[in-house]
Amino acid sequence: MWIIIFQMPQDKSQSPTEKQNIPMHVAIIMDGNGRWAKSRGLPRLFGHQAGSKTVKKIITACLERGIKFLTLYTFSTENWSRPVFEVKGLMTLIGDYIDREAMKLHKLGVRFKHLGRIEGLPKFLQEKIKKAIELTENNLGITVCVALNYGGRNDIIDAVKAILASGIKPEEITEEKVSEYLATRGIPEPDLVIRTSGENRLSNFLVWETAYSELFFTPALWPDFTVENLDEALESYSKRKRRFGGVDVETVTPLLET
Repeated sequence: MWIIIFQMPQDKSQSPTEKQNIPMHVAIIMDGNGRWAKSRGLPRLFGHQAGSKTVKKIITACLERGIKFLTLYTFSTENWSRPVFEVKGLMTLIGDYIDREAMKLHKLGVRFKHLGRIEGLPKFLQEKIKKAIELTENNLGITVCVALNYGGRNDIIDAVKAILASGIKPEEITEEKVSEYLATRGIPEPDLVIRTSGENRLSNFLVWETAYSELFFTPALWPDFTVENLDEALESYSKRKRRFGGVDVETVTPLLET
């Protein structure tokens, strides 16, 4: 878990990526907090606290660069297998953060959205999350989606169950219809997914939504991830051609008439 603190950017004109093809939606798998702490002989929670400082920098940078949606993979459904004291510590950190920062985020125009099975979280945290969502629901600034108790496969299962319960006929089920029942409904699919720590996999993150996302992997542990690393990812993205299964028009050779 990372305590998220937002600050309004001071000078957008200085962004090094101003003229790049900036993605509308960036999703980040914030990995490596535990390893960062272990390498320093510290408890894992110290790594999460260090990671919170990185989140502050990256959120500010995303605001400066005009990114409209940011999804943070904070706690997966698989993370419950971690030591009990670590999980309890994370839940407490999240709750404390909401108490301190929800109003500040609201004043900055940030819209908060939760992804995942909220009913699986501690009751006290469920209430805090719901209040934060209600407080910021009409804001028009950057939308920050916090994936907390989230798993991509579970989200698809939940969508299928909801579709069946709605009575929709099989022939009426389309990709668009399935998307309407996912936790990310109303949110554009990620253009760019960044994963830190050197792991080259998605780990059950936005399984449906990332079908055509561009991927960027970096060896930097999350607490060491810098704005320069973010710009490197954005620059890499800006140079890619997204074909969505098609081809570039200029590469198609016309058939010769005979």
